[in-house]
Amino acid sequence: MKPFTIGVLSRRTGCKVETIRYYERIDILPAPERSAGGHRLYDEEHRKRLAFVRRSRELGFTLDEIRTLLGLLDSGGVTCAEVRELTLSHAAEVHRKIADLRRMERVLKEMAAQCDGGALPDCPIVEALYGN
Repeated sequence: MKPFTIGVLSRRTGCKVETIRYYERIDILPAPERSAGGHRLYDEEHRKRLAFVRRSRELGFTLDEIRTLLGLLDSGGVTCAEVRELTLSHAAEVHRKIADLRRMERVLKEMAAQCDGGALPDCPIVEALYGN
């Protein structure tokens, strides 16, 4: 398959050019070959890896978690059990965040329920945010 430019990679993956360059700088995406004119030349492996990173980010994996997953894949000795362990660990973190968000939602609703929409100096929400 013919190599393509960073703009084409961006369009094919929905990832911004600046983000692609950032992933290269932090070694998430390997540096591509360069044309005689110095332009980056990407291939299908770059597109697949970037799609993996993008989808992982959509699922809330951190860059460090993604780096770990990619390191396992790049080593060639990865087992599905290792990927599963990392995924379950991430799912547990997502569960904790959901619980935290539910608590925040409850507190915010309780604060809002104290407000009758009156004058600002007497707003119970502002008072609660001040810690009074």
